[in-house]
Amino acid sequence: MTNSLEHEITGLACKLAAALSAAGKKVSVAESCTGGWIAKSMTDLPGSSAWLEYGFTVYGNKAKTDLLGVPAGQIEAFGAVSKEVAEAMALGALRRSAADIAVAVTGIAGPDGGTAEKPVGTVWFAWALKESTNATRDGAVLSQCELFSGDRNEVRAKTVQAAFEGLLKLTAL
Repeated sequence: MTNSLEHEITGLACKLAAALSAAGKKVSVAESCTGGWIAKSMTDLPGSSAWLEYGFTVYGNKAKTDLLGVPAGQIEAFGAVSKEVAEAMALGALRRSAADIAVAVTGIAGPDGGTAEKPVGTVWFAWALKESTNATRDGAVLSQCELFSGDRNEVRAKTVQAAFEGLLKLTAL
């Protein structure tokens, strides 16, 4: 990973901290392929406990099911790296926390594990935003797929960067 990408992640984390603090919002993260890197980048900042609610590292499928309530049948039907699972992860993180916003990432960082349909570098993102009038904590969900180039570390770093960029867009809502 280049120092410029590392610097970019730190800058995005600082911008997110300021935006969440100004809006009085909290965030939760559900991470698979990044293994806690998003939450780590957040907790590198002093005072992050004011706006970071939960950090779920759900690398294995059982963790996704047990901790976030992702249906095992959904993982079997679509695969852990899919729109459906990313969205279920984000909603699960939102439902299981007092957060206003959640982000989930699930992907194939490599160097192995890719297929023709889902090559190495494939990452699904989902962002869930709490509906303020919904007591069940269901929210609006946005998702997207990216195909990142680079080695394992670069794919993971680009995933962290994109997760922050999506969170920043949502904090303005």
